[in-house]
Amino acid sequence: MFVRTATASTTAAALLGAGALLLPADRPEAPERQGQDAPVVVAHRGASGYAPENTLAAVDAADALGISWVENDVHRTRDGELVVLHDTDLKRTTDVEQVFPDRAPWAVKDFTAAEVAKLDAGSWFGPQFTGARVPTLTQFLHRMERNRQKLLLEIKSPATYPGIERDIIRVLGRSGWLDRSHVRSRLVIQSFGADSVKKVHSLRPDITTGFLGTPAVADLPSYAAFTDQINPSYATIGADYVAAVQRLKGPHGKRLRVNTWTVNKAADAVKARDYGVDGIITNFPDVVRDATS
Repeated sequence: MFVRTATASTTAAALLGAGALLLPADRPEAPERQGQDAPVVVAHRGASGYAPENTLAAVDAADALGISWVENDVHRTRDGELVVLHDTDLKRTTDVEQVFPDRAPWAVKDFTAAEVAKLDAGSWFGPQFTGARVPTLTQFLHRMERNRQKLLLEIKSPATYPGIERDIIRVLGRSGWLDRSHVRSRLVIQSFGADSVKKVHSLRPDITTGFLGTPAVADLPSYAAFTDQINPSYATIGADYVAAVQRLKGPHGKRLRVNTWTVNKAADAVKARDYGVDGIITNFPDVVRDATS
């Protein structure tokens, strides 16, 4: 499905600056393909093996590698801005403890957008990324639109942010991501919260949705009423489970799809492909693509 060019890594390095793309020297060799269709490769939090996760640099790293699909995570600040980062607090991927030492536990919901915008979200990953910021969802969408990429958007901790589904849909609409073209082929919204996925489906039934997790096979028909994808951890699945999901049709009348996470090794990617998954979410999208194509 994706064709890797010989210059992909070189292009990425050029986009991100000399030394910015830290491709592993001991990258695994791609095993021989066994004839299955290649799954869609999704860059987890951007190409987060090569650039700080959920930053615009990670989006650009995925683009430089020729990866169309990017996964991200969305939270809401104290004053209602939607921002892109994974954790419910700011400690792991920013310098918040130095900038705001008296604000423990440094939860995203306790900071304004202007305060979050002051934080360095890149230097923890490498000095060449010093000064990278936590992007707003609007900034993230604009960068992806510039790159002509596709978005797998995860709603993080929806119980912490009542009404965040409506807020996300509002920002998507203002950024031009709810027209027919985007909704049909460039946007999926997912969450570990079944109620959150149901809410998105009720607000915008045309949007493709995904449930993060591995529901019991007996429960899958109830999920098929409101979600188009079941997106489980790689460690929890096998070929029989993938087949059980794919036997069902979702709310849009199409078979359910399976995108598994987080697969970073070539050998595991081949196993996931052989299980029959539709997509693989990975920090190292070029490694997975090479292994499965």
